[in-house]
Amino acid sequence: MAGQLGVLNALDVAKTQWYHFTAIVIAGMGFFTDAYDLFCISLVTKLLGRIYYHKDGAPKPGTLPPNVSAAVTGVAFCGTLAGQLFFGWLGDKMGRKKVYGITLILMVVCSLASGLSFGSSAKGVMATLCFFRFWLGFGIGGDYPLSATIMSEYANKKTRGAFISAVFAMQGFGILAGGIVALIVSASFDHAFKAPTYEQDPIKSTVPEADFLWRIVLMFGAIPAALTYYWRMKMPETARYTALVAKNAKQAAADMSKVLNVDLEAEEEKVAKITIDPKNSYGLFTRQFLKRHGLHLLGTTSTWFLLDIAFYSQNLFQKDIFTGIGWIPPAATMNAVHEVYKIAKAQTLIALCSTVPGYWFTVAFIDIIGRFTIQLMGFFFMSVFMFALAIPYKHWTEKENRIGFVAMYSLTFFFANFGPNATTFVVPAEIFPARIRSTCHGISAAAGKAGAIVGAFGFLYAAQSKDPTKTEAGYPPGIGIKNSLIMLGCINLAGMLFTLLVPESKGKSLEELTGENEEVNEETQKEEAPNRTVPV
Repeated sequence: MAGQLGVLNALDVAKTQWYHFTAIVIAGMGFFTDAYDLFCISLVTKLLGRIYYHKDGAPKPGTLPPNVSAAVTGVAFCGTLAGQLFFGWLGDKMGRKKVYGITLILMVVCSLASGLSFGSSAKGVMATLCFFRFWLGFGIGGDYPLSATIMSEYANKKTRGAFISAVFAMQGFGILAGGIVALIVSASFDHAFKAPTYEQDPIKSTVPEADFLWRIVLMFGAIPAALTYYWRMKMPETARYTALVAKNAKQAAADMSKVLNVDLEAEEEKVAKITIDPKNSYGLFTRQFLKRHGLHLLGTTSTWFLLDIAFYSQNLFQKDIFTGIGWIPPAATMNAVHEVYKIAKAQTLIALCSTVPGYWFTVAFIDIIGRFTIQLMGFFFMSVFMFALAIPYKHWTEKENRIGFVAMYSLTFFFANFGPNATTFVVPAEIFPARIRSTCHGISAAAGKAGAIVGAFGFLYAAQSKDPTKTEAGYPPGIGIKNSLIMLGCINLAGMLFTLLVPESKGKSLEELTGENEEVNEETQKEEAPNRTVPV
């Protein structure tokens, strides 16, 4: 491309090297921790109900009241949404690297604090747990735009999609790790502290030591985040931020010379010319942005919003769906610790068979068949399998068909991850200009978390039985799991339609997608600056 900066061209054409894999691991471990922290709560909510909301003489074990359950499950998403907007904006103002360490420290401290939630009453423990999980979510929120932006700005254009989606794929390992940690801890507690079932002895079925179990599971999330802090601080700022936003050509060349092990020239005049071009200075709330990227931003926000309603409803409430079809035994037939073991076993199996493979299929094929095709295909098959589960739902609840239900349910996860769950993360990190890339990714991700909140709060109520006698304690009748699954299938179809607004970014440099790196001579600048328009 005429006028392309040498330092950015060097990154675009660089062969896959060790620093690429280092960046994937450093950014990816943040996502490993994100997923672990967000999803591990679903493994222990039943246990929290037994410990803190037990009622003497009740035929079933204690459960979290609807408002408490919604708060414990959804408060981290509220924090994540706020963190995505705030740290996304801050990443463009202060630089990716400076903000990167702050988010990690917040995640480590709040993971530990969540497990140390204190109080002399159930209300006190739940209130402090929600407080720390909000700020944990706030730190996690910052990881989304920063990790995606850093990886996209470090990657070469040939395999950029694979590198960004590999960072996101660590989320699958985080979900898997949550299940495995809960399995190990619950199995250890079950072996060490023998307890009868709730039917046999309601009081003794929840051993006092069970209060340590959920705390250990939540606190474990601090370990992987803490291990990567040193390496995050050693990463140099991305050349695209340094050159195109901070306008420091010398520093960008020096940093990337070390990373790439080549000598790069500091093109200060060229950087100055590029950055004073009017089309490289418009902000988020301008007519130029609306013309060039308005529909793109609508596409990335709407598809992520719709995807996360379905994805987080499925993930957070696996235990309810598995209980509904009888895959997890009735709560009264288990003690408190063994129930955690059964829930963790189900989540681990789904993660191992469908969630993790789906992410890595995206990594393998995203730079071959493209983001657009994978996203469209994913939404389509998610809809197909949702309807296949929902329409003959009575058939799937029969004992001999339950394995078939789990297989079909797993396929919806597979195509979420070999589909929009990965691509909605990748595309916003590629199609927006460097000076607002982190901000736009944060806005897109925040829209996704708004969808997650709808899923987390809404599905709790919607999935309740229509029969008032079969609802969980404290919940009003809902539309049932069958109708909830039909509703999620329709949401996925809407996701297909909004995918048509998202451009294909496969094989193009970031500057080619945004037009930032084109040299413009002074006469053209004078002629075009006042009336410059850029097609959508």
